[in-house]
Amino acid sequence: MLAVPSLSLAATADDLAAIRDAIRQLEQRRQEDQARIEMLERRLSDADAQLRTVRSGQVSSPASTQPAPSASTTAMRRPTTANLPAAARPGVTSGPSFGTRGGSASAFNPAIGAVLQGTFSHFSRDPDNRVPGFMVGEEATIGDRGFSLGETEINLSASVDHLFYAEATLAHPREGGVEVEEAFVQTTGLPWGLTVKGGRFFSGIGYMNEQHSHAWDFIDPALPYRVMLNTQYGDDGIQLRWLAPTEHFLEFGAEGFRGDSFPATATNNGKGSVAAFVRTGGDFGASHSWLAGLSYLHADADNRATNADTFTGGSDLGIASLVYKWAPGGNPSERNLKLQGEFFYRDEDGTFNGLAYSGRQFGWYAHAVFQFMPQWRLGARYDQLSARALGAEFAGTTLDDLGRNPRRVSGLLEYETSEFGRFRLQYNHDRATQETNHEVFLNYVVSIGAHGAHKY
Repeated sequence: MLAVPSLSLAATADDLAAIRDAIRQLEQRRQEDQARIEMLERRLSDADAQLRTVRSGQVSSPASTQPAPSASTTAMRRPTTANLPAAARPGVTSGPSFGTRGGSASAFNPAIGAVLQGTFSHFSRDPDNRVPGFMVGEEATIGDRGFSLGETEINLSASVDHLFYAEATLAHPREGGVEVEEAFVQTTGLPWGLTVKGGRFFSGIGYMNEQHSHAWDFIDPALPYRVMLNTQYGDDGIQLRWLAPTEHFLEFGAEGFRGDSFPATATNNGKGSVAAFVRTGGDFGASHSWLAGLSYLHADADNRATNADTFTGGSDLGIASLVYKWAPGGNPSERNLKLQGEFFYRDEDGTFNGLAYSGRQFGWYAHAVFQFMPQWRLGARYDQLSARALGAEFAGTTLDDLGRNPRRVSGLLEYETSEFGRFRLQYNHDRATQETNHEVFLNYVVSIGAHGAHKY
């Protein structure tokens, strides 16, 4: 009878000791959190002071010994993206950083990064870049057999001041040489959700057009992009975007271009093409997000050539896009799924080899990419083109579809070493040309230096 109370007292003493130990641990964590908060507040105060200095025009001397604030505390997004849903918000590439110019000599240098790509290609037949029924641009190729250095990019970006952000991308294409792929200035502080971009840049039409090739899910572009936009449409011009002040993501854009890029080949005194787009999207639940868009491009062509054939007239292209993403609990690190599809419709009217020509062409693709475990992804894609049948006078030209619809089926296996390196194996069962081609690609993409996150 005396033993029972003693056991109860012993248990109570152990419980009290455990509770006291838990309280001590919580108090220690509270002190650590408080110290961390005070440190972040000091860094935020320093960053605010730097920003006020830049805005007032009193930039510190490059020789100043005052340390610059950390980029992680000074990075700021473009003001017009503040009300975007999490899934549709652009990455930091679209949002410059402020307050990093006044600390040291290195702070006056732009952020510099490079993307390296290389590919080994095996084809069952010699590469044939002709697509029956379609005029194509000079970059609408599937590449060469064997080893090749793909498109290598060098990117420079920086905030000019509190009003502008600038970026330039120099590319070494697989054909050789160096070209200015993008070089633009973009506003950062306009009111009413407006953003203006001017210079050379990829148009905002479609879903994939703005993305650089290293950000594509597959090694090569979908057939509609390859054939109707010469892989991507980029040109010298100006762009205006308006982000509507709504809880639901809604963005409108309008562009004017010089008209030097396929499908345009007529500058018309420096105003050869115009484009417009609207996109909307959002989240539903913690695991799902979507983005939809409509785009339009009008281009004027003057003796646009493919092989020995020429076209002069107007080209109107419409694109409908839809993207869906799934990640359990909103965390894509373990598993995620991406479904993507676009439909293209093109109407061209004018003269082809001196003959009156009115053509209707269609294209679409759909692909799915599934990350089934960390660092590993599987993908599948189907893309197809079709054109309205023409009269006998077009037989034997590039517009002769030979009674077939170009199409292709692709499979992808990808391994990511980290967010900076990816290795891809891709197979295409390609029936886009006159004869079936079995194509195998082994590709690497490595990013070094500063490189912002990609858009949704």
